[in-house]
Amino acid sequence: MTSSVRRISECFIKPLYDLPPDAKQPIHFTPFELVFLNANYSQKGLLFQKPPPPENGDFSITAFLDDLRHSLSATLTHFYPLAARLATKKEENPPSYIIYLDPENSPGAKFVYATVDITVAEVVTSIDVPLVVHSFFDLNTAINHDGHTLPLLSIQVTELVDGIFIGGSVNHVVADGTSFWNFMAAWSEIFRSKQQDSYSISRSPVFKRSALEGCDDQIINLSYTHQNQFMERFQSPQFKERFFHFSSASVSRLKAKANAECNMHKISSLQAVSALLWRCITRVRSPPRDTQTACKLACSNRHRLKPPLSDDYFGNPVQMVGGTASVEELMSHGLGWAAFRLHEAVRSHDHTVVEKWVRSWSRTPTINKMSGVFDPNTINIGSSPRFDMYGCEFGLGKAVVARSGCANKADGKITMFPGRDGGGSIDVEVCLLPKYMAEIEYDKEFISALK
Repeated sequence: MTSSVRRISECFIKPLYDLPPDAKQPIHFTPFELVFLNANYSQKGLLFQKPPPPENGDFSITAFLDDLRHSLSATLTHFYPLAARLATKKEENPPSYIIYLDPENSPGAKFVYATVDITVAEVVTSIDVPLVVHSFFDLNTAINHDGHTLPLLSIQVTELVDGIFIGGSVNHVVADGTSFWNFMAAWSEIFRSKQQDSYSISRSPVFKRSALEGCDDQIINLSYTHQNQFMERFQSPQFKERFFHFSSASVSRLKAKANAECNMHKISSLQAVSALLWRCITRVRSPPRDTQTACKLACSNRHRLKPPLSDDYFGNPVQMVGGTASVEELMSHGLGWAAFRLHEAVRSHDHTVVEKWVRSWSRTPTINKMSGVFDPNTINIGSSPRFDMYGCEFGLGKAVVARSGCANKADGKITMFPGRDGGGSIDVEVCLLPKYMAEIEYDKEFISALK
């Protein structure tokens, strides 16, 4: 597949209405968010089929783009931080280094229109994810700290021969997956309403930042004097990406097997599938038996805090939580044993653990470097099959597939998507070095689980 994406136009879009005075105030970040300043933007998108002839006689890409821009502007009235920029305030006496979100002094969110001479089928049926999919997203090499000079949200609409891809690149300090898909749902809702005089949405975002009760609106002073003291641009070795579909039946079997082996009923579908991936990827990597290995899951702290944060909390209150084991332990025990390690890691990540981390980090703030995240003996699992991705429609019906960009990926990065057919099915995007990808499709435990 040699076709390249051609950018036709780009512009910046601001909220449709002027912001009220309280929305023009700086928004300060929590420890959960500031640690991700070196991570790439998060990139997720949806591929839609164009209406087939003769129904598409009324379809106009020009009118469609106009409607997208107008509804996006209306949506940004509700999600105004996405039209903002980051800012840093530095003082020498007393010394301070504060990074915050500035709702003013920004041209807005970016909107790109592009075209490519490939079909929907070429994207969907390819064994490996085609590299051209990465070009369906903007800001591919940006890290979150770049939000000082780059938009915090960039939407790229790529027109295929017979389809439309809507891809979003969002600053991961500003929004996690929950926040991004809440935004996409609101945008879809406004787009489909076609109301010119009312832009109400079903669920309004909550912007008041909170890490712990009593720490609301805490301004964090980072222990730096210049960005070069903490910035890192991680370059990942070349890897392959492939999607694997776990039907609702296969997910149910894995969950039942894991729970039966542990004589319990508390292991979730996600934990069972993650345990399978942990075991099978470790097996094809073939590290020494005494090597320590880990499986890390992105875990939202919204409901772990006391009091809990709202599901509509707009931010990135996420931490990585994982199970560890030696290769010998992982391979000599079954699926249930691995799933139970993950279950216990998630269960024990409660308010007390989170509070201890927040208070410790706040005393000596440090920014994560991505080179330390992608360990060759670790798999990192992000996103969630619980996100209602396929509920986001823009007048084109249900999306054909959901896809992600090249950001925050390396060997062992796993991204979870809901299966298009619902019912608890899961689509798993696996990133592995080419030699490991060539072997996993022959791993008996893995392949049997997909049947």
